[in-house]
Amino acid sequence: MQSHELRKKFLTFFEERGHVVVPSSSLISDDSSVLLTTAGMQQFKPYFVGTADAEKDFGSKNTTSVQKSFRTSDIDEVGDEEHNTFFEMLGNFSFGGYFKEQAIQYALDFFKELGLTIQYVTIFEGDKDVPKDEESKKIWESLGVNDVREAGREDNFWGPTGSEGPCGPTTEVYINDTEIWNIVFNEYYCKKDGTMEPLEIKGVDTGMGLERLAMVSQNKSNIFETDVFSELIVVLPSELDIRIKRIITDHARSIVFLLADGVRPSNKEQGYILRRLMRRTLVYKHMHDVDIMPILKSVVEQYSPTYKELSWDMTEEEFTQEKEKFEKSIARGLRELQKAKVIDAPYAFGLYESFGLPYEIIKELGGRGAEDLTREAFDEEFKKHQEKSRAGREAKFGGHGLLLDTGELK
Repeated sequence: MQSHELRKKFLTFFEERGHVVVPSSSLISDDSSVLLTTAGMQQFKPYFVGTADAEKDFGSKNTTSVQKSFRTSDIDEVGDEEHNTFFEMLGNFSFGGYFKEQAIQYALDFFKELGLTIQYVTIFEGDKDVPKDEESKKIWESLGVNDVREAGREDNFWGPTGSEGPCGPTTEVYINDTEIWNIVFNEYYCKKDGTMEPLEIKGVDTGMGLERLAMVSQNKSNIFETDVFSELIVVLPSELDIRIKRIITDHARSIVFLLADGVRPSNKEQGYILRRLMRRTLVYKHMHDVDIMPILKSVVEQYSPTYKELSWDMTEEEFTQEKEKFEKSIARGLRELQKAKVIDAPYAFGLYESFGLPYEIIKELGGRGAEDLTREAFDEEFKKHQEKSRAGREAKFGGHGLLLDTGELK
């Protein structure tokens, strides 16, 4: 199945089983604990904790969605065979409507309809705070899935990072050695201090990346060989290195979707993420004479039938403006970079501050001179710069100056 067929198949499967199809929420999340929407469950958090009524709002305790999602943690890894930033998360959710037995049965039935065989599953092995998920193990085995493996909290327990919210053990489905579907059983509420208490209404929260589903469905070795990416990669020059093709293709999707949800390039929060992505593609344009516009347009054409908010005119206008700003300094920055024999964090941050060269490009083009440069050291220089700026403002304005957050993290 092609990706658009898989997307439709998933929603239809759950709609036929009493789930209400809910449109994707924006990439700019209402959840203040995250910079961008990272999972399908985020728009449903109020229903899991009982502060909103699903039956009142949706007419059902069960919903399904294909959620636009973005994970900043993978930006530095993009270019290999598996990491990407923007992705679509397929999910089904229940707020007291059903629990483990039905959720596991749905997963098995969905893969049967696709003609896919589950290789093995994992369950939570238990620890001092939460018991082993024996119930899920018994359910899988009763349905004929006998390869049930156990894993700890890092792999098979979902909970909010750095904040409070619903949490619980998970069971994960693997096909062709790929983790394809994560099924979360929200049984507890995690408090800010890390303690947990049972939820009054138990819920189901699942997430399956469309890109990974396409990979196993289309029998490809990585996500970039699927139609999700291959129809975009073909737009780029054939002689371009495959790693660069993957980076440009991934970033092009992210740029288009971030712009469509109202993000604009800047030096803080979501805008900082967008600027990083734009400028990384523009460096490759400068180095390899690659026209980025055709691939941005291809992204809009591929996804606009599903996501009506995408606009080519707006995308072209915003990207052109950023390109014109960046190209004024990029040539000088690259010349400075090429002069350096050793590129440590202070020197790298100087290149960023003076010429706008992102960390990723300094690391990549710095060669042996940048071997010891790390993202952590670069970010530390960023923090030092912020502290100096803050101290200067407080000295000038008596502590009443506007404090600007120019980093990626809040």
